[in-house]
Amino acid sequence: MRKKIIKRVNPLGMRVVVQILPDIDRTESGLYLPEGAKGRLQESLLAKVIEVATTPDDKTNISGIPKGSFVLIPKDKGVKVDWDDSLRIIESSEILAIVEIEEIV
Repeated sequence: MRKKIIKRVNPLGMRVVVQILPDIDRTESGLYLPEGAKGRLQESLLAKVIEVATTPDDKTNISGIPKGSFVLIPKDKGVKVDWDDSLRIIESSEILAIVEIEEIV
């Protein structure tokens, strides 16, 4: 049986670990965007905060960003995690906004 290795990243200081969410491949009007066009239009990325910096007793969030929240980050900021291209460690001061996602029916 193959062993599964789980790596956990605990950010230090005023940092959070975010997971970049997949791109939307069409415009609001329904036109599909080629890969090159998406990159030129996109200045920020939508991500979900999956880990936050805490005090040594793991009880107090010191980053100021709630775990589980959706955030906008600049496309070129943060440090990529070696084993997962969708993860980045980012300073909480570099987060542009907390995004509230609501489904409209």
